[in-house]
Amino acid sequence: MRHNDRVSSAGVSTATVSTPYVELDRAAWARLRDRHPLSLTARDLERIQGTGVPLDLQEVEEVYLPLSRLLSFYVDATTQLHQVTSNFLMESTPPATPFIIGVAGSVAVGKSTTARLLRDLLRRWPSTPTVELVTTDGFLYPNRVLTERGLMHRKGFPESYDRRALLRFVSEVKAGVPCVRAPVYSHLVYDIVPDEHIVVERPDVLIVEGLNVLQAPQPRRDGRLGLAVSDFFDFSVYVDARIDHIKKWYVDRFLKLRQTAFADPQSYFRRYAALSDTEARATALRIWEEINGPNLEDNVVTTRGRANLVLTKGEDHSVRRVLLRKL
Repeated sequence: MRHNDRVSSAGVSTATVSTPYVELDRAAWARLRDRHPLSLTARDLERIQGTGVPLDLQEVEEVYLPLSRLLSFYVDATTQLHQVTSNFLMESTPPATPFIIGVAGSVAVGKSTTARLLRDLLRRWPSTPTVELVTTDGFLYPNRVLTERGLMHRKGFPESYDRRALLRFVSEVKAGVPCVRAPVYSHLVYDIVPDEHIVVERPDVLIVEGLNVLQAPQPRRDGRLGLAVSDFFDFSVYVDARIDHIKKWYVDRFLKLRQTAFADPQSYFRRYAALSDTEARATALRIWEEINGPNLEDNVVTTRGRANLVLTKGEDHSVRRVLLRKL
């Protein structure tokens, strides 16, 4: 928090400098749960939790349950707005319009865990029984294409994604197309899985998770700005933390993966499984410094200000504060 800020008795920051966000500390945000019961169990968390992302039921109760409550309000209000618009246009059968949520953040910050948590929590609200989750990994170009274009060392950077295909997918879902398919990416083989797709059929809510989902629109050849994926979002979440903390989490996760995903004989990263702690740490740091660190600083963290809500984590991976964009 900035030293010029004041904090109200409710734990809400009232900054002396104008800001588009309301800032709440963890205690103030947790109170917004408003006694709503938590239906997730410890077993559910085991399924949801990502490698190297500590998570317990208290964190879910105090951070993610209030967020799911807020999102349920947004879904209801947006549905009503669509109905009003449909009535104005005198449409006899208003098209189904899914509510789309973007979840962004760095590698190793826990955005995938956040997306899975929101999916499971929102499925328990009466107004959102059908909630689907798609990651933008499926829209990476296949390794063959990345190799041809000299982009294998830039995997995860904006230019490594088939942006047109991602835009087409999100726009079709938003338009209520009955059946929309998304490619499948395998972290095991580090590539797109041929002839395999995720099928999305008019969900109440679609969560789109990925590094670059909040990227600004790109200029077209004629000088005008094109569409951005986030143009189709009704709400967006950015999972934030200090870069030095994220770097440590990335290295720690790399070390743990030697005994899990890297140890699989089919893994693209099988060669890392036998590395010593010293060798593995050096390898992870090199990958971070050459790829993930520059991508975070140049392309990911720069999109943070475009989010509707920012979850800021401390060194222990727990959320310490929440920034909610004012309407």
